[in-house]
Amino acid sequence: MSKHEWEQDPAELLRVGEDFALKEVDADATPGFSGDKEDGEEELLRREEVLDDLQERLFASRHEGGPAVLLVLQAMDTAGKGGIVRHVVGGVDPQGVELAAFKAPTPQELEHDFLWRVEKRLPRPGFIGVFDRSHYEDVLIGRVRELADAAEIERRYEAIVEFERRITASGIRIVKVMLHISRDEQKARLMERLERPDKYWKYNPGDVDERMLWDGYMAAYQTVLERTATPDAPWYVVPANAKWYARLAVQELLIDVLQDIDPQWPEAGFDVEAEKKRLEAS
Repeated sequence: MSKHEWEQDPAELLRVGEDFALKEVDADATPGFSGDKEDGEEELLRREEVLDDLQERLFASRHEGGPAVLLVLQAMDTAGKGGIVRHVVGGVDPQGVELAAFKAPTPQELEHDFLWRVEKRLPRPGFIGVFDRSHYEDVLIGRVRELADAAEIERRYEAIVEFERRITASGIRIVKVMLHISRDEQKARLMERLERPDKYWKYNPGDVDERMLWDGYMAAYQTVLERTATPDAPWYVVPANAKWYARLAVQELLIDVLQDIDPQWPEAGFDVEAEKKRLEAS
C-alpha cells in the first residue's frame, strides 16, 4: 500500500462511538495515515480532484427535495476551522457552497429560539453548506459561560437531536467535526499571532479569556459528543495539532458522504442530436 493512501477509513476511525472519551484523544496523532506532512499535502491535492468532481455532480443534479451536505465545524479558537474552509472546501466550485459563520446572536435572533437563525442558513438541495461554528455554541459557550440555566441547556440537547433528525430526513447529510487541539498547541498558535504583524488581525484578546476556561470547555464538549452523536448525524473528532492531517481527514469525510450519495450527471432536457444540427447551421 502506498504511503499516500489511508490505511483505514477515517469515517470509521474518527467517528464517536459508545464510551468515547475526549481526554483519551491524542491531538498530535495522525490516525489512519502513515505518511508525513509532505505526503499529506500531496494527498490533499490528489483527492481534491475527487471531491471537486463529486461536488460538481451534486450541484449539477440539484432539484427540489434533492440531497445536500452540511459540514459542521466546531473547535476551540485557533484549531484550524478557517484552514478547512480555505484548503478543503475552497478546492471546489464556490457557486455550490454556502458558508455560515455564527457569531454572538443579534437582538432580533435572541427574540427567537436558538435554532431559528440556524434553520435559515441550512444548505439548499445540491449545495455543500458549511457552519463555521454552529448551533452547538448554544450548549458550549452557553454552558461554560452560564448564559442559560441548566434546565435550558438540557432542553437544547434534546432540541438539537430532534432538529438534526428532521433535517436529515429532508435529505441533508450532516458531517459534524470537532477539530481537537491541545492546550499547549493553542498557546503556541496564539503566541505566533502576537509575534507576527501579519497575524495581528487574527488575534482576539478574548481568546485568552476563553482559554482560561479550558477544562470547562472540554467537559462541555464531552457532554455534547455523548448527547448528540446519532446514527444519522454522527460526530467525528479529528486530531488537529497537525493542520495538514486535519484538512486531509475532513476532505476524506466529505468525499465519503458524497460517494455514498453518489450524485449522477442529469440527463439532457433537450434533443442532443437536434441541438448539434442547429449549432452546426448557426
